[in-house]
Amino acid sequence: MTQRTPTLLYIDDDAALARLVDRGLTRRGYKVIHAASGEEGLERIRTAGAQGCIDVVALDQYMPGLDGLETLEQIMAIPDAPPVVFVTASQDSSIAVTALKAGAADYLVKDVKGDFIPLLHVAAEGALRQASLQRAREEAEAEIHASRDRYAALAAERELLLREVNHRVGNSLQIIASLLHLQASSAAQDEVKAALTNAMGRVAAVAQVHRRLYTSQDLKSVMLNQYLDSLLEDLRRSAEGNRMSRLTVKAEPIEIDPDRAVAVGIIVNELVMNAVKYAYPDGAGPIHVELSSKGDDLLLSITDDGVGDKVKADPRSTGMGQRIVAAMASKLDASVERDPDHTGTRIILRFRRTQAAPGEANTAAAG
Repeated sequence: MTQRTPTLLYIDDDAALARLVDRGLTRRGYKVIHAASGEEGLERIRTAGAQGCIDVVALDQYMPGLDGLETLEQIMAIPDAPPVVFVTASQDSSIAVTALKAGAADYLVKDVKGDFIPLLHVAAEGALRQASLQRAREEAEAEIHASRDRYAALAAERELLLREVNHRVGNSLQIIASLLHLQASSAAQDEVKAALTNAMGRVAAVAQVHRRLYTSQDLKSVMLNQYLDSLLEDLRRSAEGNRMSRLTVKAEPIEIDPDRAVAVGIIVNELVMNAVKYAYPDGAGPIHVELSSKGDDLLLSITDDGVGDKVKADPRSTGMGQRIVAAMASKLDASVERDPDHTGTRIILRFRRTQAAPGEANTAAAG
């Protein structure tokens, strides 16, 4: 591919020196355009701007009308202006500092014989390289910003879709829970009513997580205290609700990932329903759910003041609730203990806020 000949605009009122610059830079592969004043130079830059015909400008300091610094200031105000090499016969370094601060790419001192032309060639080459690097950097930054915008748009779309999925799943599960509630209300046999109520609680526990995710600002976590409040409110409205009038929850504001929230909710549902069934044979009594934290360790307790160990085993029990609690506790990597000093029943779960890494779990097991 043939490389385009770069064009240099030389702005200087000295016509003889301009001819020397033209001859010297033409031999070095440049096309030179001469402007005899700052005004003419500005007009040429503005006219050529759309076509990008001028690649670099050499600008003299002392000229009638607009001087070099005034012309430089106006060049810098032109969008996509070419780089400028400031040229002067003065040895005053303050002019160089002023020109560079005003936006000149380089600065050099000229002489009337044209001996500075090789230096002008070097300065022009450097200015072109600098401008090329600047354009490349701006294009790279523009691409980075565009990529970030595309990523942000995709992330927003993904979040919207996840919210919609959680909304629909939550609604569907809530419909199932409502149907189970209706079925339990109309069931004639107590064991059928209990089984349907238990199933409703398990479905509601999962549905509440999806409803929380739909309304949450963060789709990756659930506020466990708010989740437990809603879950226990659902239980109060269940077929056994008349025996949950003294059901309370005391929970610290704790964030947890949705999968672990589901496991906690199902455990709470099972243990609360177990207390409702067995703790108070003669009616309702207090049932307390408490959640607290210490660092990354969480403590969950379900407590009643009922008959405790004096309750007789129900021959109709299938042990399903115990198996579900054990499975969910395993999912949480939680320990499940019964408080032997409590007069009723107090079940305590201890688990981590986040899932322990495999190596961390092995270390804990070895200890």
